[in-house]
This record gives sequence, C-alpha cells and structure tokens, in this order.
Amino acid sequence: MTKRLKVAIVGCGGIANGKHMPSLKKLDNVEMVAFCDIIEERAQKAAIDYGTAEAKVYVDYQDLLKDKTIDVVHVCTPNNTHSETTVAFLESGKHVMCEKPMAKTAAEAREMVAAAKRTGKKLTIGYQNRFNKESQHLRQVCEQGDLGEVYYARAQAIRRRAVPTWGVFLDQEKQGGGPLIDIGTHALDLTLWLMDNYKPKYVVGTAYHKLSKKENAANAWGPWDPKKFTVEDSAFGFIVMENGATIVLESSWALNSLFVGEAKCVLCGTEAGADMEDGLRINGEEFSRLYVKKPELRSGGVAFYEGKADSPADMEARQWINAILNDTDPVCLPHQALMVTEILEAIYQSSESGQPVYF
Repeated sequence: MTKRLKVAIVGCGGIANGKHMPSLKKLDNVEMVAFCDIIEERAQKAAIDYGTAEAKVYVDYQDLLKDKTIDVVHVCTPNNTHSETTVAFLESGKHVMCEKPMAKTAAEAREMVAAAKRTGKKLTIGYQNRFNKESQHLRQVCEQGDLGEVYYARAQAIRRRAVPTWGVFLDQEKQGGGPLIDIGTHALDLTLWLMDNYKPKYVVGTAYHKLSKKENAANAWGPWDPKKFTVEDSAFGFIVMENGATIVLESSWALNSLFVGEAKCVLCGTEAGADMEDGLRINGEEFSRLYVKKPELRSGGVAFYEGKADSPADMEARQWINAILNDTDPVCLPHQALMVTEILEAIYQSSESGQPVYF
C-alpha cells in the first residue's frame, strides 16, 4: 500500500481554503488530520470540509508541535510568522511547505534555510506559478539553450486597481510590505527560476505611497481605508546580476496603467526572446527573417507527473508530496526562495535610502 502522509494546516484563512486544502484533498496519499487557526471556528470549518473523521483542531500551533504522528505541515499564516512557525515545525521533525513569500525579512528566511539543513527535513515555498503551462514549457526552452544567454528580463506583477482590503494585507508590521512582497515575489521567483540565475550584484528600488492616500477609490474589492493602508501601493526594482544581466521588476496593487498582468515575465537572450503577453510567445530570427511562434499548450504533461492536473496549485501539491515520499528535491528549493526575499528586501532598503544596495 502507498504510504499516506498525515498533514497539518496552520492558518485556515483565504490561501489555505483557496489553494492548499483543495489541492491536498485530491491526493490519495494524503490525509489532513490537524487544523490550526487563532480563530477556532475557521479551524473547525476546515476540519469538517477537508479533514478526516478524527481530525483535531488547535488554536495554538505550539500544541500541534507535540503531535508526533504529523508528517507534513503547510504554513499559511501572515508573513511575520512564517519563519518562527516553520523553524519550530522543522525542528519537531516535520516537513514544511510555507506559503510565499518565504519570510518577512531576509534574516528570518535564512533561519528557515538553516533549520532545514540542520534537521534534514524538506522545506519548500508556495510559488505555484512555476507550474503554469507557459512556465513549464519556457523552462524547457531555457534549459535547452534556445534563448542563448538571457541578459535582460522583465518581471511583471501589475494590477490597475486590485488592492486586497481584507485580512492583514495592508498591515506593514505583519506583512512587511504590499504588492512587491505579495505578488512581485511571484514574478521575481518565476524570472530567476527561468533564467537559472541567483547571483545579484546590486539593486536599485523605489516604492510609492501615492494612490493609497485616495478616499473612496475605485477598487476591485471596494474602497480601501487610507488610514489602514500602511504598505506601498506600487514598487519597482532594477536588478543587476553578477554576470551583467538586468532584471526590471514591476509590482502594483494600484497604478494608473492599462498594461497589467501578474506572474509574467519577458526574457531576452542572444538567440531568441520570450514573453507571456498573449500566452507564451517565442521570438527570434531565422534565415535572415524575424519570427514569432506560439506553442500549443492545451495538452501534454510535465516531466514529474503523468496524467491530468487541474491547476498549477494541484501540480505543486502533487510534486511536493511525491518529493517527500520519494525523497527527492521539491521544485522550489529553499535557497532559491531565500534569494527572492533578499532581493525584495534590497528593493525596499534602496527605496528608503535612495542608494543602491550591493550584495
């Protein structure tokens, strides 16, 4: 019989309900046996909706640490608790998937990497956009060298007016930032992964509090309260890598722009380029003629999974659980997620100081 991993969910809010628990529920080799949330009713509802008949409910994750039967923990709490919670569960002998971003600060993220190495337990971060069909195909294109040397990239996470007004999204203390650390983190992770380049040289960044000051602003989820909007409404970074490559990172929840898109990137290499503006497009030159091609991505699989996966979140969950059962590396490695956090922090630091931040 296939081993069934016992999974605990810590933080039973929006991302747990929207991504983690539905995807885990579809897996035959997983059973969710514990649910923890500071609001007990949320944990109770999650246990009813996704748990086993004997699933336990907790309001303090410290109590859950003592349960030796748990194999895996998914941490879906606010950013400022990611590191403390993740380190505690790793040290209690459990594998951990932590929702993005890795941590509120780079120092906290480094503690997570150190804990994973120290305990020998697996750690991954929830960057599910790596599992988009466009991302998976473009990764193969890059690995094959079809783009040549990628020396310019643009990481895009632009919303015109879509400020999340619920939970702690607008709380600087709990989140560590706004759109840059929330959705910019996805775009940057995807771009670094596709380039396979994790060696920055220096960063210049700017973060803005412009539209956040508006009263009764147009917004996808209703007007925000300017008094509670303590994070940036947009932020931008200019990243120069050790090999000379340049990455421009764009992020916003509110920006007067019609050029919008999340978790997208543009790659420009010596042999060809690629973008995700209209599906995946590859552009280049052949026989002294320019070309644009669009791969058909409505069918086909990926290397680590044969069969049908309904969504990138489902594929992320499946490969993560298989990595534990088969003792292989997860797709998103801790040191990769750490570099994303270090670059994001450098952008914020550069914005505050008005100076470049060198690595």
